[in-house]
Amino acid sequence: MAHHVDSEVGRLRTVMLHRPGPELKRLTPRNNDSLLFDGIPWVGRAQEEHDAFAEALRGRGVEVLYLGDLLTETLSVPDARESAIADVLADERLGQALRGIVRAHLDGLDGQDLATALMAGLAHEELRTGTGLAYMMMDRHDFVIDPLPNLLFTRDSSVWIGEQVAVTSLAMPARRRETSLTGLIYRHHPRFTATTRLYEPGLESVEGGDVLLLAPGVVAVGVGERTTPAGAERLARRIFAGKLAHTVLAVPIAQERATMHLDTVCTMVDVDAVVMYPNIADTLVAYTITDDGEDPRVTGPRPFLAAAAEAMKIDVLRVIDTGLDPVTAEREQWDDGNNTLAVGPRLCVAYERNVETNERLMEAGIEVIAISGSELGSGRGGPRCMSCPIDRDGAD
Repeated sequence: MAHHVDSEVGRLRTVMLHRPGPELKRLTPRNNDSLLFDGIPWVGRAQEEHDAFAEALRGRGVEVLYLGDLLTETLSVPDARESAIADVLADERLGQALRGIVRAHLDGLDGQDLATALMAGLAHEELRTGTGLAYMMMDRHDFVIDPLPNLLFTRDSSVWIGEQVAVTSLAMPARRRETSLTGLIYRHHPRFTATTRLYEPGLESVEGGDVLLLAPGVVAVGVGERTTPAGAERLARRIFAGKLAHTVLAVPIAQERATMHLDTVCTMVDVDAVVMYPNIADTLVAYTITDDGEDPRVTGPRPFLAAAAEAMKIDVLRVIDTGLDPVTAEREQWDDGNNTLAVGPRLCVAYERNVETNERLMEAGIEVIAISGSELGSGRGGPRCMSCPIDRDGAD
């Protein structure tokens, strides 16, 4: 099947989500920081919130694919199954004896149970048997296979640009194995086997939350905590080589937890409008990268809003900000007020708790589908973070 995404706001047709599962039950006060969660979510409630999110999308005609289902289906392909197991066994922590035991354990699982083990991890005590120095010296609470609770945020591990997919290179150690699963799906699942890969894990760090398709032919890439300048440059070169865009804007953002990705401070809600954290609206800049043969041409920096409007060939990029006063703006930015998912022009999904931001969106003519996210937000991500668009209509 052919898939295509060339904007943030074209009518959404197909999206990939990950319903939170047993991987979230691995989070404890002892490990939640290293696994990049700010709290311990109530898993049952998180699942209810996510189900409501998925149903809201279906109610607007969106096909919802689940990463877990795609992975289980992919593991029915022998080469995919072997590749998935080999990737886990490559962990240098295991040692020869434990590696053999883990291999035997995984070989004995059916496709669904193997998919669960790859996503939720494998605890020390869950092995039927264990020998060898590496196993004996593990703490009883250690994981033989680490869980992947951040799979919830499907935006980061892959991003579609045109008819190609970038399987990204995640910066944080706790997340790097996510792309081995995403890459496996895009390589072996029958739905995606004809898809061209634009980027690969192991290259310079690039994360999907930093990539905004501002308009057909215009891509913005945030550079900060998760995406490096070198990653943005390589992605731009590959975009130009594939004739997928004429302009890439590299946008420096603060290297802080509250602004880990570009989409934590700015997302599109119409063909000419963004919702943006007001504290940075006047200071955000962009370096403009254009195709100039072997070496892309880089100019700037200049104000982001001006550079974006020029590249998009519009007079002005309208800004809807999160809150009238600095305190409200900061609170709603922390609660992912800027992290909206456009289902179509002037129609977006947002967390219901960001009351003032949502009011300002509606005043600007943007219809808001408000969803609950009290538990989902504990990993620092909103509706855009939790969704990977695979197919959109052209923006109009």
